[in-house]
Amino acid sequence: MEIKVLFFGSLTDATAVAALNEVTASDTAALQELLHQQYPALRTAKYFIAVNRQMINKNTTLKTGDVVALMPPFSGG
Repeated sequence: MEIKVLFFGSLTDATAVAALNEVTASDTAALQELLHQQYPALRTAKYFIAVNRQMINKNTTLKTGDVVALMPPFSGG
């Protein structure tokens, strides 16, 4: 499955990129493993994952065209 991955905030520092196009992963667990291999700094980073603008908290199946965003913790005021 070809997907797009977006990085926000401090995660762009950890990866030195803001986005990856045409990433192949079947689900979010496989995607995380791929990204942790490519960007070791992500292993210790704290972040949330959203798939197509929906926050997720469990492994999620991905399909071609999905957009996955990795976002550091945030707070509002």
